[in-house]
Amino acid sequence: MKKLRMTFLDSEGKRRNLEPRLTADNLPELTVRDCMNVLRDLNLFEKDDVKLYDQVKEAKYIETIETPIFED
Repeated sequence: MKKLRMTFLDSEGKRRNLEPRLTADNLPELTVRDCMNVLRDLNLFEKDDVKLYDQVKEAKYIETIETPIFED
């Protein structure tokens, strides 16, 4: 089974990953990118004045072999 890993940069430039529990294992780039942009734009996730999901970085499926979806 594949697992989707969405990677963002926080407002300090550190990598932050989100791994939704239930996802299709063949989502197209545009769908994933749009979802990540929506999550970023919600501005709901902050800790100690650091915006946790400030920039969309990359998304990929994790399995025995990594299958990249995109990388900026």
